Amino acid sequence: MDDVGLLSAARAERRTISAAHVQRSRARELWTAIVKHKFYYLMVLPGLLYFIIFHYLPMFGIIIAFKDIDPFAGFAGIFSAPWVGLKHFERFVDSVYFWNILRNTVLIRAYKLLFGFPAPIILALLINEIRMLRFKRVVQTISYLPHFISWVVVAGLAYAMLSPEVGLVNHALEAIGLGPIPFLRDERYFRSTIVGLNIWKAIGWGSIIYLAAITGIDPTLYEAAVMDGANRFQQARYITLPGISLVIVIQLIFAIGEMLNAGFEQILLLYSPVVYNVADIIDTYVYRTGLLSLQYSFAAAVGLFKSIVALALLLMANKVAHRLGYPGIW
Repeated sequence: MDDVGLLSAARAERRTISAAHVQRSRARELWTAIVKHKFYYLMVLPGLLYFIIFHYLPMFGIIIAFKDIDPFAGFAGIFSAPWVGLKHFERFVDSVYFWNILRNTVLIRAYKLLFGFPAPIILALLINEIRMLRFKRVVQTISYLPHFISWVVVAGLAYAMLSPEVGLVNHALEAIGLGPIPFLRDERYFRSTIVGLNIWKAIGWGSIIYLAAITGIDPTLYEAAVMDGANRFQQARYITLPGISLVIVIQLIFAIGEMLNAGFEQILLLYSPVVYNVADIIDTYVYRTGLLSLQYSFAAAVGLFKSIVALALLLMANKVAHRLGYPGIW
């Protein structure tokens, strides 16, 4: 081998040794950081295990969407079941109910997005304007409480309050001459009713993140605005809202990604056959035809379909956020 070849070989060996040294150095630094901050990592561990056990490991079950499994064959049936390709996806799309349940799902979610998304922002702005600390805490506590009430309890309260026969709301409507309204039995009112109930339950809890973002705004901006003669409305419009715009955009991206999640538990507890035409959504349809009939492959296929659509919407919303000058979620 000539001198040039020896020199090249020596350089290659040095690069290999250098790369190995850098790798070992990074490993030592990582391990040192883990040991130094071990208690912080221990605090993160339960949440990490939760996502691994309940979100990542079950992803293996996606394969049943492409198989025709026997629900009584046990775990081994997942491997022995025959492959059927896109059969269950085609069955779902070709169903006579597909367009109706898709329309209901998108409409209900769109109504919740249109009316429910701004509600926590408005509540946070209003709470931020309260100057009496004790009254402010009372308002926050009252607005947070519905979040901790189960949808089962909320459904029971809704039936009791909105019943055309004995409901308090309909008694009040009759007193002013509007007559009883079957809120949960009439297609004209059902969607509005569930959207209103969802806003009532989620508005207080949703406002927490916006209140936290408001506390991070520099107070000197408000002082300067007061000196310039800005009133409270102008301060909220030109300082508070721009100050929390990044949080609003991130929350909106996540909300768009959930466009096919119209609220399974809420609708399952409140709907009935008389309002199926406007209330039946993808999740309730899958619950009836997929799970109650033990058609797990079909249910998995629809779930995978929803996940793919959600991912596409999330990527699109994040891209639009970048185009508008916001960093998005990544």
